[in-house]
Amino acid sequence: MKPELRRTHVPVLCDEVIRFLDPQPNHDYVDATIGQGGHTDAILNRTSPGGRVLGIDKDKINLSVAASFLSQFKDRAVLAQDSFANLLSIAYAHGFSQVSGIVFDLGFSSYHIEDSERGFSFQSEGPLDMRYDQGRGKTAEDLVNSLSENELADIFRLYGEERRAREIAKAIINERGRTRIATTTQLAKIVSDTVRQRGKLHPATRVFQALRIAVNNELDEIKMALPQAVDLLEKGGVIVIISFHSLEDRIIKNFFKTNEHLETITKKILVPTQKQKQINPRARSARMR
Repeated sequence: MKPELRRTHVPVLCDEVIRFLDPQPNHDYVDATIGQGGHTDAILNRTSPGGRVLGIDKDKINLSVAASFLSQFKDRAVLAQDSFANLLSIAYAHGFSQVSGIVFDLGFSSYHIEDSERGFSFQSEGPLDMRYDQGRGKTAEDLVNSLSENELADIFRLYGEERRAREIAKAIINERGRTRIATTTQLAKIVSDTVRQRGKLHPATRVFQALRIAVNNELDEIKMALPQAVDLLEKGGVIVIISFHSLEDRIIKNFFKTNEHLETITKKILVPTQKQKQINPRARSARMR
């Protein structure tokens, strides 16, 4: 069965999201990263009869899966294919002037890894794509075959925190002089041949993270979305954010710290329990604020 025809993604920290969001009957909410609908389903089950959720995602396949999964809620589930960087305009266009809570789950869906054609994984061969919205923007293949050595090194260093960024960038330049780098396994081999594996982390992990962030403009879009979330939130409303690496978490932490209109309701960062990690291994690096 093709990945786009079934739900494969387990929502991260769903019980904790619901505990802090505390959805109320007939109130409206935003799931800024709806994915395949797990968090939205939990919210809608607690907001009947009239509460709505605006679910946003760049990925049309995710939205298709979510629409099928949430069909029982009919027009209470309002879906939009877009970037949460446009949060306010999306909300206003769909009749959401203020909401009681907003959820950001910044991790990518399991199916992005499982579907080799999306190009997110170095463990199976596929085209170097990495776009959440495959209808627009440059692919990872475009970047690795066109950017200069300095530009590639900056991406790997800034977005992947890769210490060997310069060496990897130089190896990519050398290889693309012989043949175009078009697949995930090609790129992973270049990195593996340049950087020796230490511990359990595959040498290409940070490079793939960096390219994914660059392709999808992830960090800038978070910075754009957070002030809009505050503007959309009603007084006493709640923003819940799940991040998966230090670059995201740093942006979120600084935003909460410097915004005088917000009050932190968690005494410390929430992380998955050991049981949650066993059920959903990809949740192991999740942090909730």
